[in-house]
Amino acid sequence: MDSNKIEALLAKYWECETSLEEENELREYFSQRDIPAQFREAAALFAYFGEQRNKQVKEIAFDSKVVERIQTSTSANRSKVVRLMYNFSKIAAGLIVVVVATYYIRSEIRKTTPQEMVDTYSDPKLAFEETKKALMMISKSFGHAEEQAKKINLLNEAKENIQEESDTQEL
Repeated sequence: MDSNKIEALLAKYWECETSLEEENELREYFSQRDIPAQFREAAALFAYFGEQRNKQVKEIAFDSKVVERIQTSTSANRSKVVRLMYNFSKIAAGLIVVVVATYYIRSEIRKTTPQEMVDTYSDPKLAFEETKKALMMISKSFGHAEEQAKKINLLNEAKENIQEESDTQEL
């Protein structure tokens, strides 16, 4: 066979574009003894493929072992799925308990706290007068607190003066 044709077929083969007939031509060509040096690597590959194709499974129990392995792996996968679903159901149940508990706690809190402030006075003038009284009482308390704060400031100033005098005497 022409080496140019073999090169073209190999290029198509490496690009995965050959047909079955072209691959058979390559197999036949590489099954010969006299192969040029430029095709030795491809010849070794095709020889390996030929050997693997001709190998027979020599163990009689091979099929039963394969089937057994498939069955054990599917049963193991099923048990994993069952465990996974069981764990998810536990998590979902826990979340449901938390949501229900939160709902009941919030409803109890709403029952114990007043919904809205209700006006205690129906007459706005009377409400205004009562508000003035309350603000005056707070104002007097602030005045008294301001007097006490002044006394504290005087004590602090006296303390600072005493410390300054004692510091100057030590020097």
